[in-house]
Amino acid sequence: MLERLIALVEEHSMAVALERLLPRVLRGAEFEVRPFQCKDDLLKRLPERLRGYAHWLPKEYAILVLVDRDDDDCLLIKQRLENIAAEAGLLSKTTAGPERRFQVVNRIVVEELESWFFGDWPAVRAAYPRVPETVPQKAAYRDPDAIRGGTWEQLERILQRAGYFKSGLRKNELARAVSAHMQPERNTSQSFQVFRSALQLTEDWQ
Repeated sequence: MLERLIALVEEHSMAVALERLLPRVLRGAEFEVRPFQCKDDLLKRLPERLRGYAHWLPKEYAILVLVDRDDDDCLLIKQRLENIAAEAGLLSKTTAGPERRFQVVNRIVVEELESWFFGDWPAVRAAYPRVPETVPQKAAYRDPDAIRGGTWEQLERILQRAGYFKSGLRKNELARAVSAHMQPERNTSQSFQVFRSALQLTEDWQ
């Protein structure tokens, strides 16, 4: 059974969201969220950080590494994360397969954190009631992981048209407000559900 999750994330808004989401996904396990300045900073410092963890990580602990895809090739960035874990001597979920206890979960948000917010539109409306209820029904927004033109930019436009964030989107404020209302089981983002499923597997650890 997982006792503690250490989440390494690429920016503060992602950390803000996870602080509220992880209690609903982990179901009792403790956690700590450690943000970096950006994706490049995380990728630069991750090898040393994971080597450090490898020296003392208890078997009841796991590490989550979470980054946005942005414009990167999803397979290439996932392989880079897998290679860093292997070189640090840590077993990733991908390498471990279904039968072995893993130490690292590498997950990618497709395309950005705001995709997960589009995937739970009732949570967005709970935080910002003036946004239209019908947004997920429009062809451009039906698949949260395939929104063109940048998900945070699209969300900013919708919010601004509804009278919010007139001077520009404040990502930490948005993440705090929306994640407070999110219900993981109803999220329509596939990348969110892959993230959720990977963490729920830790309940079966012996």
